[in-house]
Amino acid sequence: DIPMPSVKYISKVLELLKSILFPGYFSNSDIKPHSMKYYIGSTIDTLYTYLSEQIKRGECFACSHEDVVSCSDCEIRAKYNTITFIEQLPYIREMLSKDTIAAYEGDPAAKHPGETIFCYPSLTALTNHRIAHELYKLDVQLIPRIISELSHSETGIDIHPGATIGEKFFMDHGTGVVIGETTTIGNNVRLYQGVTLGAKSFPLDKDGNPIKGIKRHPTIEDNVIIYSGATILGPIRIGQGSEIGGNVWITKDVPPGTRVTQ
Repeated sequence: DIPMPSVKYISKVLELLKSILFPGYFSNSDIKPHSMKYYIGSTIDTLYTYLSEQIKRGECFACSHEDVVSCSDCEIRAKYNTITFIEQLPYIREMLSKDTIAAYEGDPAAKHPGETIFCYPSLTALTNHRIAHELYKLDVQLIPRIISELSHSETGIDIHPGATIGEKFFMDHGTGVVIGETTTIGNNVRLYQGVTLGAKSFPLDKDGNPIKGIKRHPTIEDNVIIYSGATILGPIRIGQGSEIGGNVWITKDVPPGTRVTQ
C-alpha cells in the first residue's frame, strides 16, 4: 500500500519552491549572486524528489483502479507531471513578480517591493495559488487542494486552485476573500478584504447531485476594483474598468466602466 500524502512534506515542498521563486527571501537569506544558480539547481533537484513522491501519493489516493493498467502508472504520471511543473517555474516567478509590483503600487503603506514579499498575505496566498493552479492544470490529484488550504489556514484567504487569475492581482488586507473554482480574473484587478466571488446555486442532475465541471463563478475583467465585503455570485461578468462598492450583493452582469454602490 502507498502512504497517503503528507502535509508536512507538502509544506516542505512549498518552502523549497519559495526559496526558488524568491531567492534570498526564504530559507536562504545568506545566498550570494555568484552562487545563486548553483543553489537553485540543487534546490530544484531536492524539490523533484519531494514533489514527485507527494504527487504519486495523491494519484494513488484518488485512484479508482479502473483507469490504470498497474500501480506503476501513478509513479510514471507523477514523474512526468513533476518535470512539466518545474518547467513552469519561470512563468510562475514572472507572474509573482508582477503581483509584487501590484501590491507595492497599490498600497501607499508599502515602503519597498520586498516588504510585500515578506509581509503581505496577498503575496503569500498568490504564491500558493499560482503553484497550485499549475498543478491543477496538469490534473494532479489532491495536492493542489492541500496547497490551497495551507494558504487559507495561514492567511484567511480562500482561493480554489482552479481559479484563473491574470497579471498584477492584489488583495489589499485580504482576510476573508473567497474565490471559487471557476472564477476568471483579468489583469490589474484589486480586491479588498471580505470579497466573495462565489456560486449562486448548484445545478443538480437527475439524482439530485451537484453537476460538476460547469461555470459557476464570476468573470472579472481587467482593471476592476472590488471593495470590502462585496458579494458577487454566479457565472456573471463584471465589465472592464468597473468599480464595485463595499457590501453590495451582485448576481447580474455589470457593464464596463460602471460604478456600483449601495
